[in-house]
Amino acid sequence: MFNISFEFFPPKKEGSTAKLRDTALCLAACNPEFMSVTFGAGGSTREGTIDTVNMLRQCTSSKVVPHLSCIGFEPEEIIEILHQYKAMGVRRIIALRGDLPSGMGQSGNLRFASDLVTLIRQTLGDYFHIDVAAYPEIHPQANSAHDDVLNLKRKLDAGANGAITQYFFNPDAYFYYLDECDRQKIQAPITPGIMPITQFNKLARFSDACGAEIPRWIRKRLESYSDDIESIAAFGMEIVCHLCQRLIDGGVPGLHFYTLNKAEAVLAILDNLSIPRGHTEKKLVNVV
Repeated sequence: MFNISFEFFPPKKEGSTAKLRDTALCLAACNPEFMSVTFGAGGSTREGTIDTVNMLRQCTSSKVVPHLSCIGFEPEEIIEILHQYKAMGVRRIIALRGDLPSGMGQSGNLRFASDLVTLIRQTLGDYFHIDVAAYPEIHPQANSAHDDVLNLKRKLDAGANGAITQYFFNPDAYFYYLDECDRQKIQAPITPGIMPITQFNKLARFSDACGAEIPRWIRKRLESYSDDIESIAAFGMEIVCHLCQRLIDGGVPGLHFYTLNKAEAVLAILDNLSIPRGHTEKKLVNVV
């Protein structure tokens, strides 16, 4: 079965919550498998994540999936959060190692995402469906591509059900990654993460920080448009739609969109790919 899903981050600015609610209502019309909510470095958005999960559960009928990172936390703190999500009726979690916020020097007793997955299974058994992260272009801190795949295997062996990738723009990176996973007898579904291209400078900074490669020819074309937002968006749409079509043709289990809390670009991609939006019980106006 082919599924789509959407990722949001907890709003920080005054008035952003209402905008996110509108975006979520709009994207809920696409009948996603789930909507996920990120968890800031060192749990910096812990309460914001929980509040956003609550808000999305109240205003949409979509399944809402919190991210949970372990670095900087003690097991007791993670267990408390897990029980809080269980009490809310959450049944799926995206388990991540996470990053230490600047100035924090201690990683805690849970150093790796595989440790977090193990703790979740020890605490609540099979209650949660667990997704983890995968890196077709190799995690920036991995020793090698081979070690990176083995790290994914450790997370799956610890009890994870599937993986969602960091975004990428080269489909071959994903398919080569699947080949290596197959050699390691990894059978779990690995859903590609998709980042719409609507502007260049922020995308470049974020990509440089997280290790996602913008192929040189794409970077140069985007740079050449300077501040021409319409041209950047049009070219970005062409690139991302071509990427998605290659992935769909290659048999991916679904697409996970990094929405940046905006609906317009994601909806345009789905329309270009002729992916049905499904049905909705609520009508939205003034989206984006």
